[in-house]
Amino acid sequence: MTSFQRTSGILLHPTSLPSRFGIGDLGEGAYRFIDFLAASGQTLWQILPLGPTGYGNSPYLSYSSLAGNPLLISPDILQGEGLLTQDEINGIHGFPADYVDYDRVIQTKLPLLKKASDRFQHLASPKLKEAFKTFCDRHAQWLDDYALYMSIHAANPEKAWNQWDKDIAERQPQAVQAYTERFSEDIFYHKFLQFEFFRQWQDVKKYANERNIRIFGDIPIYVAYDSVDVWANADMFCLNEKTKEAALMAGVPPDYFSATGQLWGNPVYNWQKLQGTNFQWWIQRFKSTLEYVDIVRIDHFRGFEAYWAVPEGEKTAMNGKWIKAPGRQFFERLKQELGQLPIVAEDLGVITPEVEALRDDFGFPGMKILHFAFDSDRVNPFLPYNYVKNCVVYTGTHDNNTTVGWFEGRNQEEKRRVTDYLGCVSHEGIHWSLIRLAMGSVADLAIFPLQDLLGLHQNGRMNTPGLAEGNWGWRYQSHVLNQDLVNHLRFVTELYGRLVK
Repeated sequence: MTSFQRTSGILLHPTSLPSRFGIGDLGEGAYRFIDFLAASGQTLWQILPLGPTGYGNSPYLSYSSLAGNPLLISPDILQGEGLLTQDEINGIHGFPADYVDYDRVIQTKLPLLKKASDRFQHLASPKLKEAFKTFCDRHAQWLDDYALYMSIHAANPEKAWNQWDKDIAERQPQAVQAYTERFSEDIFYHKFLQFEFFRQWQDVKKYANERNIRIFGDIPIYVAYDSVDVWANADMFCLNEKTKEAALMAGVPPDYFSATGQLWGNPVYNWQKLQGTNFQWWIQRFKSTLEYVDIVRIDHFRGFEAYWAVPEGEKTAMNGKWIKAPGRQFFERLKQELGQLPIVAEDLGVITPEVEALRDDFGFPGMKILHFAFDSDRVNPFLPYNYVKNCVVYTGTHDNNTTVGWFEGRNQEEKRRVTDYLGCVSHEGIHWSLIRLAMGSVADLAIFPLQDLLGLHQNGRMNTPGLAEGNWGWRYQSHVLNQDLVNHLRFVTELYGRLVK
């Protein structure tokens, strides 16, 4: 049974932190945000997946489910370590303060990281080099494959791994050895980036934990096709034996929201093969993730009970089928390995009694979204009087509009359904009305996107599902986390019994 104290917290991905380098990072901005959480009585910092992102910059389409995103590495910390000069980082300026220009950040930051890597290789102290070696040895199980994959990928930027030369695409041992020797410099660079990311993130996490703040992370159930996960573990996925493309693709069937369903395109798992290994790949994934975070949200939890599989070649998700998954056996095995499972189940969408039983039998809290509460009848599970204690309530998530944007987008009748329930909209605004509604519910955990605390309109939205570009860019500026906001959030947190003393 997963048991959480009655608390609250903020949803904010690290890319949204303030920084003069064009994207949030693990430097000063992260520590000041943690100070804000502590001062305002929050005990949870929820983040999105931390992996290195590709096209579209989505944290849910990463080149690795275990690696960290190098763009989050702080140049200021590298300068403090003597790996960059003051002149090199002072030359970086002029980035927009309120959103991430990813193309410009990549063009500016990666050459800096390469300089830091070169200096580390030639100038690092013996102690630091020993720490690097220890990190590489400890994480060799995934790090060696990741560094090689990223090196080959950089040399073939327009090709997915199945379009590489056949010998290395199929990971023939002689080819792996030859490519490892050929790309030895690049491999060092990618290992250095992971070493530095891990060190910086562990320092941030330690700072948070010392202030009674837990990191609430995220595991997407599926991994990107063009990733080291699939390349290095091809037999764990349902691939076409000849082309190595996804033979069965992930998605969800047609529903109220989409007449053709959602075709995500990720390869689904070969669960029979995974079960034959005692779920070793998944066990390792959870263990590694729990080095980064304290609590894990499983995105698309229902896929552990049954998953929608769409045959190769389909353009929509209409012609798929449900296939049972051995989720119960997996979680039993995971429990044997880890003991208590600090897991939250993302159980949104069309959920069956079998999925609810899997969630409840292991005591995983589910999710409640207030934006979904007002457009059906009185048994709507997102209305607060229908909650159980063991759940997490949100105003909205990273996939929703901001609360102000959501409310402004409703017609008069739809707005009235909200205000009738609330009795009235607080003078503080609709965003604080919903924050108070969530805070006052019986849900053990209450989480709010920072955008809702700030009362931002829809231009503060983090992600619009189905939109390939223009997402994941929102950032806040440090001055908005002022003392008035600290005091008010702390007051509301204590008022509704969520302040941990």
